[in-house]
Amino acid sequence: MFLRQIQLFSFRNYLEQKIKFDSYQTILLGNNAQGKTNLLEAVELISTLKSQRSQKDQELILKGQNESHILATLERSYGVAEIAITLRASGRRSLMLNHEHLRRHLDILGVLNTVQFSSLDLDLVRGAPEVRRHWIDSLLIQLEPVYAYILHKYTQILRQRNALLKILYKQNTQPQVRETTELAIWNEQLATFGSRVMRRRARVISRLAPIAQNWHKQISGNTELLEINYTPNISYNRDETDHVQQAFLASIEERSAVEQQLGTTVVGPHRDELELLINTTPAKSYGSQGQQRTLVLSLKLAELELIEQVIGEAPVLLLDDVLAELDLQRQNQLLEAIAQRCQTLITTTHLNAFDQQWLKASQILSVQAGNISLL
Repeated sequence: MFLRQIQLFSFRNYLEQKIKFDSYQTILLGNNAQGKTNLLEAVELISTLKSQRSQKDQELILKGQNESHILATLERSYGVAEIAITLRASGRRSLMLNHEHLRRHLDILGVLNTVQFSSLDLDLVRGAPEVRRHWIDSLLIQLEPVYAYILHKYTQILRQRNALLKILYKQNTQPQVRETTELAIWNEQLATFGSRVMRRRARVISRLAPIAQNWHKQISGNTELLEINYTPNISYNRDETDHVQQAFLASIEERSAVEQQLGTTVVGPHRDELELLINTTPAKSYGSQGQQRTLVLSLKLAELELIEQVIGEAPVLLLDDVLAELDLQRQNQLLEAIAQRCQTLITTTHLNAFDQQWLKASQILSVQAGNISLL
């Protein structure tokens, strides 16, 4: 796939900007706080409908404006796709695909696949389990857009079940018949959608892990062994898919007293963990900064390769000032791994990290105070 063009209107610090991409490698050059990351954020938004940096649409709109628009033209193997998103300071965002309004936002997911790598991604190793869960879920949505619906339903059910548990906690009494019946309904639905989440997470990690291990061996010069283990909150026999839901319900029954004492759900994939080991040692606790960067780089390259395998086309790669985070060896390995493999948008404050061959093959754009021009 190839992102041919993107237009920004009142988005972040861009009043009106049209960018045409003419090369598989685009370098966005400029000082900090000029708008380089904002452009990548716009691409991320039309891909995933989410931003890593903001939860509110109002924060994405240029100050003093009520609306923001992002228009993109994408070339896929099956033809050209045009995506349009309107963000509103007050009110719901609206989406269009090929000039048709979309009633379901789910329908835009998977049209543009992206992999993003920034300094924030070191939290994949250092951060809390929810960071790793979010990463796996985001990958799954790109591979299987319907997973967004499954995850949304699970989160919705979890929220309503927690509300009931909170009421029971405040009452500090045994549940009445009506409350017991209601809780049983939520239990069944939580197990139904929760088991779907768990099965898909286990499946994608089983495919991702060997790819990441191969990349990690290459980058570390065969000196380190990477292990990626999915450790679900619920124990179950992974060889029996029907067993997951039964194990889920059994675990709920087993922990019911604890849940009512705490007033919250303690069973389910919202408490899963993704274990990352380097030479059998937890990377989070003992890995050096260099090891952690190698691990994250391996995960991102594996993510790119897996999407390409499943979708049949390489995703667009977004690299946000990551070369500054890597030593020279890792810089070279990254640039060699992605050269001409997929469309890449990479931000930087200087060109020193790129060799002449990369520079010659790249479209270089200057970014200054929300204005982008060809260098």
